[in-house]
Amino acid sequence: MSSLPGGYSRDQLRRAYADAWEKQRARAPLTSTEAMIADVIGLHPEYHPVVTDAEAALSYEPGAAGGRENPFLHMGLHLAVREQLAIDRPPGVRDLHRALAAEYGDAHTAEHVLMQALGETLWEAQRRGAAADEQQYLALARRSLGRKSPQSR
Repeated sequence: MSSLPGGYSRDQLRRAYADAWEKQRARAPLTSTEAMIADVIGLHPEYHPVVTDAEAALSYEPGAAGGRENPFLHMGLHLAVREQLAIDRPPGVRDLHRALAAEYGDAHTAEHVLMQALGETLWEAQRRGAAADEQQYLALARRSLGRKSPQSR
């Protein structure tokens, strides 16, 4: 089993999603991280069947269930963007998010625009074998301003 960022395995991360969602549904106290995870899950009812059952979450294989995307990758990108917004890193991402939210009418869609740009930036960095370019990331997201229809929902 490969280790992911933060030293967590895929199974540990997936279990964290399932546990946070279970606690949310039971109205049990949540840590701040669990609350953030549960909030992202709550925004995506299409992922509820995957995270409601911990065993289903652990065994889920993207594409095998007919889905076009990996719900754990999608939710992980939401969490990454939210962490960036919390600390305004890269500098200016918080203001850009506000502008996107104003343009598209909601913070969730603005997150999706940033996620699209972040995913593209990370893919390009991996392809080059280099660090992600923060300015390229922000520039990609800024391109969505003035369009009124984000590329990815």
